[in-house]
Amino acid sequence: MGVHPGTLQASTKAPAATGRLASIDALRGLVMVLMLLDHLRETWFLHVPVADPVDARTALPALYLARLAASLCAPIFIVLTGVAAYLFSARHTLAETRAYLVKRGLVLMALEVFYLSELYWGVASPTLWLQVIWCIGVCMIVLAALIGLPRSALFAVGMLVVCGHNLLDPIQLQPDNPLFTVWAMLHQRDVIPLPFGLVAKTTYPVLPWIGVIALGYAIGPWFLPGVATRRRERRFAAVGITLLVTFALLRLANGYGDRPWFIVDESALRTAMSFFALTKYPPSLLFLLLTLGSGALLLVLLERMGDRPVVAALAVFGGAPLFFYLFHLTVLRLLYHGAFATWGATQGTVFGVGNYAWILVWSAGLIAPLYFPTAWFSRLKASRRDIAWLKYL
Repeated sequence: MGVHPGTLQASTKAPAATGRLASIDALRGLVMVLMLLDHLRETWFLHVPVADPVDARTALPALYLARLAASLCAPIFIVLTGVAAYLFSARHTLAETRAYLVKRGLVLMALEVFYLSELYWGVASPTLWLQVIWCIGVCMIVLAALIGLPRSALFAVGMLVVCGHNLLDPIQLQPDNPLFTVWAMLHQRDVIPLPFGLVAKTTYPVLPWIGVIALGYAIGPWFLPGVATRRRERRFAAVGITLLVTFALLRLANGYGDRPWFIVDESALRTAMSFFALTKYPPSLLFLLLTLGSGALLLVLLERMGDRPVVAALAVFGGAPLFFYLFHLTVLRLLYHGAFATWGATQGTVFGVGNYAWILVWSAGLIAPLYFPTAWFSRLKASRRDIAWLKYL
């Protein structure tokens, strides 16, 4: 999620005085639309058992493609959070930036534990799901500690973590190990026992994401007002191509960076699905190369589209990212419970649709109803600078 307040800038040709670019918001907004599709699957299609939505042998191809597209969300959100943190720091002191990152991080972590976990999984659930909002909050707090380093050192830290964390994959600790809780938070997706019969599920181990947010902060100067748009586009085009070529070479080698891909007999489609089936929890090096490389090229595309209506529309979603995230999940929960109360269980013990095509229909149908409240909040946030708590949303 973005951390810097500011008005929505419709043109990508020049940064606003606040350092805000519509291309950043539009890119964030684009992946939010993809995220909506994935969350609709978890609302209306959860009755379909999916052990792994990118399993090349068993996944429904349409579901696989939607999940692959949604894989862009977390990496782009988090790298842009680092960018936004740098832009905030360009207008504030180091102490002010650190204080803001820590406060915003704590707000995100609290929202995950006390609102989103109960909203999405039920107040009676004994499990606290530490998902992407928790992860971003932790990353912001860690970034607050790191931003005193020279930018080159921060870039080196980010590269070391992103490229090297898969070397830690063999380290698997058991719950009786005194370091288990810390390691489960950092790199081992697991369940942490808590008092009163509660458990915490570390869906998003944070170590690789700390590397991503550090890299985002390190490239923040590319978005300063003095940097020409075309120069930034050339940089991101070069970065995107380099990341994708590196991904292809490492994936073809079938060695370091993720689990091996394989050939599925008599199915070129499922063989291709295997090639792009990557590990997200925690994100592998290859996962990050593919998603961040694609994100860099998408940013170039959005900048070159200028102030076209679609860019401005996407920028509205990306201009109030946390509001959209909380609002759309709340709407989806209300829709689900309303449908269940009206029609009952249509798929086993839950309400659901029988065909995945309905997920696409719902996704298209909800964009406009979600757009207008998000636009209202974005305008409110820009116009009411006197309301301090708004900048934390």
